[in-house]
Amino acid sequence: MSKVYNFSAGPATLPEEVLKEAQMELLEYGGSGMSVMEMSHRSGSFKKIIDEAEADFRELAGIPEHYKVLFLQGGASLQFAMIPMNLMKNRVADYIVTGQWAKKAYQEAAKYGKANKIASSEDKTFSYIPDCSDLQISKDADYVYICENNTIYGTKFHKLPDTKGKLLVSDVSSCFLSEPIDIEKYGIMYGGVQKNIGPAGMVIAVVREDLITGDVLEGTPTMMNYKTHADAGSMYNTPNTYCIYMCGKVFKWLKKMGGLEVMKARNEEKAKILYDFLDASSLFQGTVVKEDRSLMNVPFITGNEELDAKFVKEAAAAGLVNLKGHRSVGGMRASIYNAMPKAGVEALVAFMTQFEKENR
Repeated sequence: MSKVYNFSAGPATLPEEVLKEAQMELLEYGGSGMSVMEMSHRSGSFKKIIDEAEADFRELAGIPEHYKVLFLQGGASLQFAMIPMNLMKNRVADYIVTGQWAKKAYQEAAKYGKANKIASSEDKTFSYIPDCSDLQISKDADYVYICENNTIYGTKFHKLPDTKGKLLVSDVSSCFLSEPIDIEKYGIMYGGVQKNIGPAGMVIAVVREDLITGDVLEGTPTMMNYKTHADAGSMYNTPNTYCIYMCGKVFKWLKKMGGLEVMKARNEEKAKILYDFLDASSLFQGTVVKEDRSLMNVPFITGNEELDAKFVKEAAAAGLVNLKGHRSVGGMRASIYNAMPKAGVEALVAFMTQFEKENR
């Protein structure tokens, strides 16, 4: 079997080294006589796995003690409701809508209180990040919400919005651990792990301790209260044990690679190879304004739908898979997360160069 280069936006490519380690331990983990998949989440063996995973994550991302790290289920989409349920004390929140996921979060919050759309880039198909240096923040807003990296549209907040002292809540699903984090700038940062950290089925939420009060909106289910999970060390119910194990392996791999400063430099180098090609190409064009480009998700088009479809098909035959753009925007998209090697991006650019020669 030959491995392909997988440019999927998520579930996405994982480090080969991590997959091989998991393969070696699949039937039996650490002398336990069983697979991690079969192990009780209350066992000493699993307690060691989750504790180590959290400790490595905290070290990597520089998470201080007064923030809780929660391994939760329901994916990032469940957080769209969990955040207002836990934070909307005044029943008011401000949303900056820069893509489909921020829009869905905004629509969900409107079920629990007054959600204000204070900035948006929908007027130009979310191809830029609006100026957030002097926003009309609502006086009684409980928080300001952003999706930091927009997987579908390939934009990124390179500078966080000025929230004028209000709590910042950020969905970092598609840029999680791709660069250093200053967690003190956030009240809550969360992300689905299936893009940059592990297999699908879990979200990691980093929540400032003073926000975990248990004082939630009336009718909030027990499982949707951050305090439930914080008090139980993410084990109120059976957590996604195998996903936690895999994420723990990725954290160790990231530490071995040199940490988040090194990953940022690697990601910038990979993205530059692809963006430099797009900027010079006479066939392909990027779809995002240069200053707001994501290092993780790179959408591009030829301007001809038939040619786009031909490109995706021929690329897949050449071992460059999952390059089709999201159904809502079309074209192509290369997701080049931490685990995508530089060789994968170079192979893509080599293929695009050849395709351009043949289809000009």
